[in-house]
Amino acid sequence: MRILITNDDGIHGPGLTALEKIAAAISDDVWVVAPAEEMSGAGHSLSLSNPLRYRKLGERRFAVSGTPTDCVVMAVRKIMPAMPSLILSGVNRGQNIADDVTYSGTIAAAMEGTMLGIKSIAMSQVIGMFDNGITFAVATQHGADIVKKLVAMEFGPGVLMNVNFPDCRPDEVAGIDVTVQGKRDQNYLTVDERMDARGTPYYWLGFARERGNPPAGTDLNAVFNKRISITPLHMNLTQVDALLALKKVFG
Repeated sequence: MRILITNDDGIHGPGLTALEKIAAAISDDVWVVAPAEEMSGAGHSLSLSNPLRYRKLGERRFAVSGTPTDCVVMAVRKIMPAMPSLILSGVNRGQNIADDVTYSGTIAAAMEGTMLGIKSIAMSQVIGMFDNGITFAVATQHGADIVKKLVAMEFGPGVLMNVNFPDCRPDEVAGIDVTVQGKRDQNYLTVDERMDARGTPYYWLGFARERGNPPAGTDLNAVFNKRISITPLHMNLTQVDALLALKKVFG
């Protein structure tokens, strides 16, 4: 099985090392094509106004001067000798759950793979909920077994899998939940105003680490309870109930 791995934390992101270990437990034909710089929050963006360049850093290891989506396109259309059978994106440094999925470059890479007809899985490591440090031990220990089971499945057209590992020690993982995408019940996107040396304000966007009270069955609830969350996401964003209501109005 030929596996393409990528991320949005960049070619030197620590989660990429964890993902390489996961992929190596499944196949010896693993290709790494990742952004040259960190691209967190890039979403499903393409570099259309700037040229792309890539550097070969080793055998089957490349850095692309673009977004995670660019990396998948370059890997499949230019760099790799043949189409991969599987795309693994991550392991992201931080959760991609609930509202996060629309910002995530990690999930966007899996989306692009899905659009190309390649089975794709996004993987993220929750941080900051229980432990103060950043560790990928849960992902490293449990990731390969989960991927093997997912690979054996038929996803169906336009479907990708979103896996989030809880912020705890591997022996504290309480299980695996198949979940729906949740919805945060608090305002979690913040704007931090600071001042530069010339007295001019500048701003950092960030995420508050407030815990809400998510319902059972959601990705939020799973990781809050130290469980691995697996959520099937669909590329078709049509809202069926609204579609029916529109048809009644516009015939």
